[in-house]
Amino acid sequence: QVQFVESGGGLVQPGGSLRLSCAASGSIFSSYRMAWYRQAPGKQRELVATMSSGGSTNYADSVKGRFTISRDNAKNTVYLQMNSLKPEDTAVYYCNGYRSGHDYWGQGTQVTVSS
Repeated sequence: QVQFVESGGGLVQPGGSLRLSCAASGSIFSSYRMAWYRQAPGKQRELVATMSSGGSTNYADSVKGRFTISRDNAKNTVYLQMNSLKPEDTAVYYCNGYRSGHDYWGQGTQVTVSS
């Protein structure tokens, strides 16, 4: 069974950047569809970005042009580069891996955008 551990969250000023990382262990990482979700206080968890095992990407409209998802299969890691951050990007960000009908989640990392 795969396990995911996120890192890279923190406090950043509006307009700043952060890079989140999600390290996988325990399974064949390259075969997973990977995604980042986020959940703000009082709101439902929402999809931010996805990357297929073949490298295709999709983004929520709210982050297009500002966020970039990428993966390094040799390091079993998926990244989320976040630029031009806004206060409304404040949330707990979760790494998600999907394969063969199974979803796996990381524990989440807090991102706070505030001056």
